[in-house]
Amino acid sequence: MGFILGFWTAGRRARKAGLDPEKIMDLGPWLLLGAIVGARTLHVLSYWREEFQGKPFIEMFKIQNGGLVFYGGFIGASLATILYARWKKIPLWLLADVLAPSIPLGHFFGRLGCLMTGCCYGLPTTLPWAIHFPLDHETRGEGVHPVQIYESLLNLALYSFLEWFFPRRKNTGQIFALYLILYSLVRGFTELFRGDYHTDELILNGLLKPGQFVSLFLVVIGIVLLWKSPKFKPRPA
Repeated sequence: MGFILGFWTAGRRARKAGLDPEKIMDLGPWLLLGAIVGARTLHVLSYWREEFQGKPFIEMFKIQNGGLVFYGGFIGASLATILYARWKKIPLWLLADVLAPSIPLGHFFGRLGCLMTGCCYGLPTTLPWAIHFPLDHETRGEGVHPVQIYESLLNLALYSFLEWFFPRRKNTGQIFALYLILYSLVRGFTELFRGDYHTDELILNGLLKPGQFVSLFLVVIGIVLLWKSPKFKPRPA
């Protein structure tokens, strides 16, 4: 559902930006493949010693029970987009602007998927909106923050803002840069409530969780892109 709505809205933005919507649709399978392979690969690398060492290669890429890392999917999808843009001779930053608002829209559905599979769960809480997974879940039925819902709703708000801002952009690449900055802030905030990390996964003596660490780099990259992005040239009327 996330991919379908993401590409449908991206096709509408492409038309407004002067790009052929068919080229956005043609990108779809490559983007989907890059996202899934990247997301699973980063999960396997992150949990190699705990879960995958010694297992057959085919077992590593079974995703029926979850095990997809968003930032890995983002990297894989970005590489697929760069290759596609070079192949079809499409301006990369314009394509990135067209696609960027669809990322948090797809992520809205993705985090709901996390909720249904029980991954990326929150820290224990006694708040009235705490959720309880089944007793055989790692949380043993204890009330935890519905962190998947927090991030899902914040992604929906981010999509709404970027969709609104798209026709008002002043620079090429500005929408993508804003996405990098704003999603990184969203992720840094929601990681505060995540309870699924082991102690040895924390960074800088427990100061940062992995998602926060990556988000710091993406904020810097987003700021640089925002600063360096060229002036947007609207297509002639």
